[in-house]
Amino acid sequence: MLIIFPCFSEKACMKMRNLASIRDNLLLCLSRRVYSNFLQVFYYLGELNDSLSYALGAGPLFDVSEDSDYIHTLLSKAIDEYVSLRSKAAESSNEAAMVDPRLEAIVERMLDKCIMDGKYQQAMGIAIECRRLDKLEEAITRSDNVHGTLAYSINVSHSFVYRREYRQEVLRLLVKVYEKLPSPDYLSICQCLMFLDEPGGVANILERLLRSENKEDALLAFQIAFDLVENEHQAFLLNVRDRLSALKSLPSESVQPGYSDPATAQNENSTAPEDVQMTDESSAVTKSVHEADPKEVMYAERLTKIKGILSGETSIQLTLQFLFSYNKSDLLILKTIKQSVEMRNSVCHSATIYANAIMHAGTTVDTFLRDNLDWLSRATNWAKFSATAGLGVIHRGHLQQGRSLMAPYLPQGGAGGGGSPYSEGGALYALGLIHANHGEGIKQFLRDSLRGTNVEVIQHGACLGLGLAALGTADEEIYDDIKTVLYTDSAVAGEAAGISMGLLMVGTASEKASEMLAYAHETQHEKIIRGLALGIALTVYGREEEADTLIEQMTRDQDPILRYGGMYALALAYRGTANNKAIRQLLHFAVSDVSDDVRRTAVLALGFVLYSEPEQVCAALPHLCWCGMIDIYFSFYPMFF
Repeated sequence: MLIIFPCFSEKACMKMRNLASIRDNLLLCLSRRVYSNFLQVFYYLGELNDSLSYALGAGPLFDVSEDSDYIHTLLSKAIDEYVSLRSKAAESSNEAAMVDPRLEAIVERMLDKCIMDGKYQQAMGIAIECRRLDKLEEAITRSDNVHGTLAYSINVSHSFVYRREYRQEVLRLLVKVYEKLPSPDYLSICQCLMFLDEPGGVANILERLLRSENKEDALLAFQIAFDLVENEHQAFLLNVRDRLSALKSLPSESVQPGYSDPATAQNENSTAPEDVQMTDESSAVTKSVHEADPKEVMYAERLTKIKGILSGETSIQLTLQFLFSYNKSDLLILKTIKQSVEMRNSVCHSATIYANAIMHAGTTVDTFLRDNLDWLSRATNWAKFSATAGLGVIHRGHLQQGRSLMAPYLPQGGAGGGGSPYSEGGALYALGLIHANHGEGIKQFLRDSLRGTNVEVIQHGACLGLGLAALGTADEEIYDDIKTVLYTDSAVAGEAAGISMGLLMVGTASEKASEMLAYAHETQHEKIIRGLALGIALTVYGREEEADTLIEQMTRDQDPILRYGGMYALALAYRGTANNKAIRQLLHFAVSDVSDDVRRTAVLALGFVLYSEPEQVCAALPHLCWCGMIDIYFSFYPMFF
């Protein structure tokens, strides 16, 4: 038997290398024990690939439980190789049969050992990295704390699984494991279903909890609804709410006591200036419900409450009350700024108006503006547009009276009246800010206002307002209305239309983006191109690798404005993922693109991609500054000669 020592002379090493030349002739006669000896030889020679090859031939004699340096090194090498092969097989849609079964056996033995030793988190990490969902499920189900390991798996999938498609596969498995538990964690299940964009599953869980006779189950349903609302995914929440409406639980006249759909109310009173009526959770149950089954009465009452939560109305009411009650802004600061600013300085005048809007955002406190109407009236043109839109920031979420508050500035009869078009456009934009992400009751009014005017400033405000009110809903009819404005080829209105299209389709990865990109190549207006570039970037928000094709088209475009949009597309598609590929691309454009705007935006986009790991931003910036100083040096270099 060949005896191996950890240290060899140089001459002995050379002799050992010659053993490789007889490998092919001895494959049929060497025993597994000799294989295990050879793998140690090549390990000490630093030939890890050859050593791993002999480890595969050693079979069971390669003991994964042995606590030695060479075993740990080869296991790490085997896992890395296995991960690489599995990833390539998944990306190319080939069968896993391409992986050497001997390599797979070593990895499986390692996973089994981790599970047997109670190292469940280590086993789950390796299983997720190796794309072995069967072993992931085994590690979770055999652990002592299933709920804890499930929570750990969810955290790992969001933090370390960079491919969106594979992350969804992991989450689907976790949902399946959750549902098999005697007491499922419905809160975590619904969070996973939201990431998977499966509103039907969430609606079924909520209905089951609402129909339960246990009061705690109903409270859990309300808590789930509040947690989902925090994500502000309007389209998903409305889909869940509508699926609850479609459930055939009660007669049509008694399913929704005290609930009125804001969109229906708006359509029935399209000419009336009334505001959206918020859901009254304390409204009495109708007589027909009282006469129904007591269980159905209880379900109807709970259904009314949860619809108010899912629509965002309950959260908005509570937020408004909190911001108003705890408003600590100091009007003396604004008064001092106003007195210190030169009256003819329009920039400082606008800045003071913006400061007031930000200080009182969402508080509904507009005292400063009401006390300084003469000073406010000095704003002209776009400054007047912004001043009026600032009211929308102050009254953000005031759905009950938002339209009444903006009535003095709104276009009369849906078209431009006798007022300033800048005030009217700003008022429509303000309505969008007030109803942002909760625009069911105001969308129709904004659409009518957009259709009823040809004034580009009013169209500008209406497009922005409509995009905010219908944020992420991908409403085809609204998209067609905005596209009509875009095709007028007006620079002012077209810029807002491009951004509004992106707001409407945010995060959908819609094919409309290709249509927007095509028009950006056709138009001659830089404002429209810039608006469309930002709009296209919004459509791929959070889509990660699904956006790669579109990002490639934008970043390789000859137009610097579209490359500028490509930087934002990279930022939004990979926001918070710390994806190495996205970071590498942004760093490349930050130092190599010929356009200052593109380079500047590339550096800005790094913040979007790395906001979950801010320490990496600090690590990258010194290198960028160093490159910048080198560039400056070489740009002045000829001056010294």
